[in-house]
Amino acid sequence: MSPRKVNFHTLGCKLNFSETSTLAREFARGGFERVAADAPADICVINSCSVTEHADKKCRNLIRKLHRRNPQAIIAVTGCYAQLKPQEIAAIEGVDLVLSNNDKGELHRRVAALGGKGRAQVFSCDTDSLTSFFAAFSSGDRTRAFLKVQDGCDYCCSYCTIHYARGASRNMPIADLVDEARQIAAAGQREIVITGVNTGDFGRTTGEKFIDLLRALDAVEGIDRYRISSIEPNLLTDEIIAFCASSPKFQHHFHIPLQSGSDRILGLMRRRYTTARFAERVTAVRRAMPDAFIGIDVIVGFPGETEADFRSTYDFLAGLQPAFLHIFPFSERAGTPAVDLPDKVQASVATRRAGELEELCERLHGEFCARGTGTEAEVLFESTMRGGLMFGYTGEYRRVKAPYDPARINAVCRVRLGAMDDSHDLWGEIRE
Repeated sequence: MSPRKVNFHTLGCKLNFSETSTLAREFARGGFERVAADAPADICVINSCSVTEHADKKCRNLIRKLHRRNPQAIIAVTGCYAQLKPQEIAAIEGVDLVLSNNDKGELHRRVAALGGKGRAQVFSCDTDSLTSFFAAFSSGDRTRAFLKVQDGCDYCCSYCTIHYARGASRNMPIADLVDEARQIAAAGQREIVITGVNTGDFGRTTGEKFIDLLRALDAVEGIDRYRISSIEPNLLTDEIIAFCASSPKFQHHFHIPLQSGSDRILGLMRRRYTTARFAERVTAVRRAMPDAFIGIDVIVGFPGETEADFRSTYDFLAGLQPAFLHIFPFSERAGTPAVDLPDKVQASVATRRAGELEELCERLHGEFCARGTGTEAEVLFESTMRGGLMFGYTGEYRRVKAPYDPARINAVCRVRLGAMDDSHDLWGEIRE
């Protein structure tokens, strides 16, 4: 009898990608055969996101698409949307299993126990159950791996459902995470992205420190590069900055959420810093690493955001000159304090403000990438080939293209950076 075929569909963040990859390994160990996301399958697993209403809608549309494509396939949904609104998902035609974030490790066993399609079963989707840690790292399909080091968040920002979807901040011990990094190295991946819900808050469970985790991972043989996926400005300490500046493995690449350049709006959001503190942290990074890539998250259209507040945000970001902006129009999430705030911003206004920041991002990112022209850098090339070219990233996250050479894939190469194209990609001349 041939094994049952299963495919996987990941929505949302890097954390979800690491968890989906781990789920796929568990299904393989359980005797299932993994197939491509668009291939016929007996089971379809969706790891959902719920950071915005658009993310919820995307999941619902995906469920309906999979069910239309293969009405007999078992559809299992886990992730943050499943955690927050299990009954809403269970009511969608085609869904057979809804499982909480806390019990992702049970997913393949729950699926194996299903005899076939039937009324949707919902398991453990209450917030109080969010206490365990689902260990996860990605493997097999990327040059870089995502290593989950932390889950949950204690910050309870006024617009965010993550505390409800992921529970309190918790983590695995450093020794266990080092073992996982060694597994990644043994599989041949050269770069690890350290990820979590509130990554810099690592240590709540074990009493350890994030800086101690970085030092331990730095000593793992076979890994050439590390990136910190995202870190809150109040957790980006001088000690962490100094360590990343001195380590040959930790790349000069920081993703720091801002959300607003107005201190009044930051207060309404319940963020834990001011614009002055945020700017001081960016200055500290650049003092130690002058050419560091700095990416910033920003929300537009938060309740009460006036035109003056938005102009403060725009001017603050223009002055900081980050390498990239991740821009999100505010999305009202049921059960969060922001729902009850007055002075809602019209969607058309939020869209216009997002467009202005996108234009700013295009300019700033182009300027950052252009500064690399004429310099030399270390580039890790990835396996994807487009138009006879291969692509990779410098330590500062400039994307580089060069003629495809299989011998250079998954290898760190010394490259001279040349002209930049309209997509901000730099031409790379490989130095022997």
